[in-house]
Order: sequence, then structure tokens, then C-alpha cells
Amino acid sequence: MPERTIPVLDWRRRARPATIPPVPAAPTGVLHDALGRPLRDLRISVTDRCNFRCSYCMPKEVFGKDYPYLPHSALLRFEEITRLARLFLAHGVRKIRLTGGEPLLRKDIEALIAQLAALRTVDGRTPEVTLTTNGALLARKAQALKDAGLDRLTVSLDALDDAIFRRMNDVDFPVAEVLAGIAAAQQAGFTRIKVNMVVKRGTNDAQILPMARHFRGSGVTLRFIEYMDVGNSNGWRMDEVLPSDEVLTRLRAELPLVALPPSTPGETAERWGYADAQGRHDPALGEIGLISSVTRAFCRDCNRARLSTEGQLFLCLFAHEGWDLRSLLRSGADDAALAAAIATIWQGRTERYSELRSTLPAAPAQGARRVEMSYIGG
Repeated sequence: MPERTIPVLDWRRRARPATIPPVPAAPTGVLHDALGRPLRDLRISVTDRCNFRCSYCMPKEVFGKDYPYLPHSALLRFEEITRLARLFLAHGVRKIRLTGGEPLLRKDIEALIAQLAALRTVDGRTPEVTLTTNGALLARKAQALKDAGLDRLTVSLDALDDAIFRRMNDVDFPVAEVLAGIAAAQQAGFTRIKVNMVVKRGTNDAQILPMARHFRGSGVTLRFIEYMDVGNSNGWRMDEVLPSDEVLTRLRAELPLVALPPSTPGETAERWGYADAQGRHDPALGEIGLISSVTRAFCRDCNRARLSTEGQLFLCLFAHEGWDLRSLLRSGADDAALAAAIATIWQGRTERYSELRSTLPAAPAQGARRVEMSYIGG
């Protein structure tokens, strides 16, 4: 297999400068892109580092011990993240998700959560502050996260079978410690925990039913995610994608399920609830979700912006360039200028990669490499 390299440091050289309009307009609380999609969800990567080496995200042969991670000085400071988040809220954002890499590796992450939880949306509400983690550090951090004001947790877990899980995380980390982290989060008072399982055909698809059985009735929502062609380093192949329809067929062969409506506009997951003996959804049994970004694109409802750990704004998970907000922050731009720059970028957004996937080249050209998921989060 040819060597694959995609240095994260390349992204700083590739960033487009964020420009300020000649006559900045004040935020109105409603901001739409070129296709009429509102800005509602901001995903913030707080580190490009991770303690796992999952093959679909940070394969060890690319992200090895000599990999050039970003220096600390390049990362956005917590105060800078909070300032930008406040401006995104003024444009209509209602939910903020912290991602990585692995966000619990960022020192004092609880302090950032507390700052974000103190912000308010345009209608005076507390924004929903969430965090996605691999769970390795969750047992020791859960209570501090809850005390800081974190609303919800999503834990990435791709198998219950310990041997399969250790192979997939590729650092020999035991599944029992992730399960202990989930239990600690529940004990700390988190009531809305989601578990994300990336399904790869031939790798962990035999774990679909064991995972469903384990989390059914546990208070945890399990979501199955189609293996995606994010970035350039994971060797993605279509024949390793298990379509969500097939996942659903396997589940319904054993577990009665009923369709549920979307929980929010722009919801990425198709929801299915576990049914009782009368065929009605039993909330005590919970639900599962299917995220079908390969076989059933949801670009037309996508309302998410992504902020990288060094302050680049990306408009799509499959983007090949971002806009440099850090330079504006550190050059003394005031809030009006920053807000206007964000508005200009979002209003020009036309991205809909998943809808167009079948019409695009099989692999991006060298000069248009897609951003890595470990850099902007999933």
C-alpha cells in the first residue's frame, strides 16, 4: 500500500483569509447561506490530538509518534473560543458541540465549558453545550464536566467485543473502561447520553445487535453511523460501507422498532424507537438513530459550521479549505468586524458534498485534499 501523508500543518498555509465587508451589518439572529440553510449549530475542535488511533479517523501509519501536531501557541485560547461562540450565537446558533481529536485531552476543558454555558442565545436562552468523546478519560472527568454546565455527552464506541474494540482503537484500550466512563456520566447526572458506532462492513458489523441489546433500556441512545469518506488518510472504500437500511433490517429481525419524528430541524439521525408488545414506542426502552451520510444525504438541511482548533472556519465536514478567523482575532478586529466576516462566509456557503458524491472524482486532487475529521471533529 502506498504511504499516505496529510500533515495537519498544511491547513494553516491553505486557509483563506476572512475578509470584513466595507459596511459591516449587525447580526440579526437569523443568518442563511446561499441555499437558504440557517446557521444553528457550531462545532468547535479544541485539540488535534487523540489517544486512540482508529483506522477511519487517525490511522497509526499516518498519525505516528513523529506526527507534527499543532503547537500550543497555534490553538485558540479559551477566551478566543468563547468570544467567537458569542458572535455565532448572535447569528442564530443554538447548540455548541466541543470535539477534537479527543477534547478531554485539552487541559482545563471544564473552564471552557463554564464560559460557554454562561453565554446566551439571541432569545436569552442558555445554548445547549455538548461534547463528543472516545470515553477513555470520561470516568475521571464526568462529574467535573457536569458541574461546569455541560448539557449532553456523545461517546464514540464501535464494539462491545473487547478484541474487536481494541483492534479498532489500535492502542489496545479496553472496552470496559469506556463503559465505566458512560456509567460514571450517568451517575454524575447526565441523562441524555448518546453512543455513536461507526459501522464498517467486515470489521465490526457483527456488533450491531450486541450493541443494541446492551443499550436498549439503559437510558443511552445508540446511533449507527455509515463509514464516511472523510479526509484522505483512512483508505475509505465504498464496499466497506454498510448502508443504514441494512443495519435497520438486521435490528428489526430481532427488535421491534417504530419510526419517530425528527427531534429538531436539521436532525442528522433518522430516529427509531423500541416498541412495546402493542407496537407502540416505549420511552423506557429508548431509541436508536441511523446516520446515513453516504447513502441518504442530508445536505439540504445541514445547519452546522465547524471551527478548527486553530481558528479556521469550515462549512462542511468534507471541506477542502477553511477561512482564517484567528488572524482577525489576533489582529485586533472588533466584534462588529468579526461578526460581519462570519456572516459573509456563511452567506456564500453552497457546500453539499454528500448530495454530489456520486458525480465527483473518486479521490480529491492533491491540491484539493479534504480536511481530516480529527482536525475539525465529526
